[in-house]
Amino acid sequence: MRVWFNRTFSSVYAAIKLIRDADLDRRFFLIYSNPTAQVAAAGAADAFQYEPTGLSTEAYIDWCLDFCREHKVDIFVPGKASTALAGQHARFAAIGVRMMSTASPAALELIHDKARFYAEADLPEAPVAEFRVFEDLAAFDAAWAELRPRHDKLCVKPSHSVFGLGFSILEEHKSSAALLIAGVQYHIGLSDFRRGLTEMGSFRTMLLMEYLDGHEFSVDCVGNDGELVAAVVRKKPHSGPGQTIDQRADILEATAALTRAHGLNGLFNVQFREGGGKLRLLEINPRMSGGIGMACVAGPNLPYIAVCGFADGFSNVTVPPVRDGIRVADLGLAGELK
Repeated sequence: MRVWFNRTFSSVYAAIKLIRDADLDRRFFLIYSNPTAQVAAAGAADAFQYEPTGLSTEAYIDWCLDFCREHKVDIFVPGKASTALAGQHARFAAIGVRMMSTASPAALELIHDKARFYAEADLPEAPVAEFRVFEDLAAFDAAWAELRPRHDKLCVKPSHSVFGLGFSILEEHKSSAALLIAGVQYHIGLSDFRRGLTEMGSFRTMLLMEYLDGHEFSVDCVGNDGELVAAVVRKKPHSGPGQTIDQRADILEATAALTRAHGLNGLFNVQFREGGGKLRLLEINPRMSGGIGMACVAGPNLPYIAVCGFADGFSNVTVPPVRDGIRVADLGLAGELK
């Protein structure tokens, strides 16, 4: 069975390696494509193919269809253009290809837009942090005046972002230069931030939010059209190496509720954080996380479970128990690029 991963985040290397390590009968032939071969996943896959660059979304979808025909793909796991591709299942099914999309196009658009996602979130067991939307200085100042009296610290982040890019804690009594020289990451001086907003005038949609200062939890998941099949919860430390597997019942229940609500499928990740002694929802990542390899150390080989379940039906897949409480880490071993 030929499985294709198109261009996506670097976590695909861990996923391909995990599938190959578990697939002792070599049932799955794994294909990876990217505009450059100088990526780790290129050497981990059974076959590597080049992707074109500069195509429009529509042209890229047509290229994906041609690729599937040429390489006799059975299962397509989309990374690049995943939201647009999620609306094209019928075209791929017509040529015998099944696509492992994380959700419907509408659900993916909602998940990617944090302003809308937070506004529509209904998760009493893990409510989102209090937030306001701003797109200019006046809206920011109004939001600050409303939220600051209620919260000791506030932070900002873009409505559309990945990897936490654009997130910063606002510091009222320190300049950005002082923070930079002190080596403090993800903090910005309030006065400097406001000055920058003034210079820009208007900008992409941003969120002002209460800052949650508790532990962060990352949940690596496998879903089957709204059913949570497997989940491994990683608790991130405030400092120091490693993470702890912590299968908290409230986190698993909240993750299952989100999976049902958004019809999640395949491989995805959910982020929570504690604040004020309560569990709070941060986001759904409709893709594999960078820490998926650490999660799989705890027992379930999530990428292999996802591919086997998608190929054979999840009723035919056994999910190993999670080794709750163990410490895991990404050892970051060096290797040669093929």
